[in-house]
Amino acid sequence: MNNSQLPRSATVAAVFLLMLAAAVARGDTPQSRPMPTQSLSVPLHQKVASFDDAFAGLDLSNEQRAEVQKIRQDAEAHKAATAKNQSLTQDQKDAMIQGYTRIKYSKIFQMLTPAQQSLVRERIRAWQAAEAPNQKSNAPVN
Repeated sequence: MNNSQLPRSATVAAVFLLMLAAAVARGDTPQSRPMPTQSLSVPLHQKVASFDDAFAGLDLSNEQRAEVQKIRQDAEAHKAATAKNQSLTQDQKDAMIQGYTRIKYSKIFQMLTPAQQSLVRERIRAWQAAEAPNQKSNAPVN
């Protein structure tokens, strides 16, 4: 980089930083924009019920049961706090609640034994295979 390009690069960087600061100041960030919901072809409550079914009937030890109970209570507390948050839009609340649900399932899955994880994976694959024909028929036609 020669000496004549240095001031130009500094000016471009300064303008970019000012634009970024202005966007953040008025709240125009990716996190403040609602997520598009048209891409969800299956309602969230149906997905949750299927994942609950994937974990149902596992032979859990007492320690695992206690850990699952704690994970579920934590997730429900976060969901309740999110639902009461007045500074969020309904789309933002829905996205956060969906995120807490995913975190809950991830934590429960991680605390399972390898054999239990394998069983849950098989159940989820079977559920996804059963849903695949429905996904194709619900796809929008262009």
